[in-house]
Amino acid sequence: MNTSTPAPTRASGPPGTSAGRALAPDLARGLMLLAIAFAHAPLFVTDVERGPSLANEIAAFFHMVFVNNHARPLFAFLFGYSLVQLLNRRLARGEQWVSARKLLRRRGWWLVAIGFAHVVLFVPIDILATYGLAAVLLVGLLRRSDRALLWTAGLVMVPATLMVGGAMGFPLSQGIPTFVKGSIATGGAGFGELLTGRLMGWPFTLAVGLLMVVPGVLIGMWAGRRGFLDEPARHRSFLTRAAVITTALSVAGSVPAGLIQAGWWTDASGAALWAASFAQPLTGYAGGIGMAAIVALVAIRAARGRGRLTTAVEALGQRSMSFYLFQSVAFVLVFYPYGLMLEDDLGLAHATAVGAATWLVSLLIADVMRRAGHRGPAEILLRRLAYRNRQDASGPR
Repeated sequence: MNTSTPAPTRASGPPGTSAGRALAPDLARGLMLLAIAFAHAPLFVTDVERGPSLANEIAAFFHMVFVNNHARPLFAFLFGYSLVQLLNRRLARGEQWVSARKLLRRRGWWLVAIGFAHVVLFVPIDILATYGLAAVLLVGLLRRSDRALLWTAGLVMVPATLMVGGAMGFPLSQGIPTFVKGSIATGGAGFGELLTGRLMGWPFTLAVGLLMVVPGVLIGMWAGRRGFLDEPARHRSFLTRAAVITTALSVAGSVPAGLIQAGWWTDASGAALWAASFAQPLTGYAGGIGMAAIVALVAIRAARGRGRLTTAVEALGQRSMSFYLFQSVAFVLVFYPYGLMLEDDLGLAHATAVGAATWLVSLLIADVMRRAGHRGPAEILLRRLAYRNRQDASGPR
């Protein structure tokens, strides 16, 4: 079985741009952070219905159709894709499979540790530990057949969909926005009380998160073997079909739940409500993959003449872990009592705007770091922890 990834076109650009990196994966990671900001910011407010009702309804529909259960599959897809890239780079340097596998698992364990620190210091929602554990458990499948990857992804998708659909259907059936059930607002609790709750709930959220991301990670591995994002021009026809089909499927599967969440479909029967609740996360996997395909197609054109926005988003994607953590810092400072204390003052629409503003600030900072030739601090830390020699730790990611 040939699992090699086609060599990407070498990148050239200003300081801070890594030569040899394909544009599409970094663009996707940069845009992924916007989806994550949209998904997480509303969880910090105590009352999502506060503020202009129409704006909140539109935001609720937007979240259900384009954000909820779409950001996570996109992140999972890109993470699985990156595992193949990392493996191929090690093997291309003459490293043996066993050694490369140990490195990937070591990186995974350090991601778990960084994710745990993230939960302790900042917020109870974390995806770094989830993906780290996924790397530890799934890296062995990098040597398995395509059929094994896709069958495993499909089988795990069933319980993951049932779990997420159930968690969505119960509040919707009671007329409660899903953001309320997922809220991480402090509610006036002190740091010690919040920390205790985080530590007690972390193992459960880690296990649940793992189940949710496994299908996307495995599909990302499958795509990484073919280099869809490394050489999008070569795969333009396939990417176009994939983008159209998966996006259409995702929108069709998410609109019913979006109408219910926004309060625009108030007389839905119980059967219709539960069908919508299960269809939304199931088709969300397709939506995440569709987002990656769309970005790959955009990258074909963007690579011909990189404008300032493309370069900035690329820089953000190259430092995605650092700016994922930056989002948590920003949201804590904006919403929590130790900062501006806005968790009781903003509703869904305003929280969404905070997410967008945080991403824009991230974009500006990432571009400044690119100009200065600085990597992201979290990326530097992970390399120093995971790699055992200085040359590896300072080489391209």
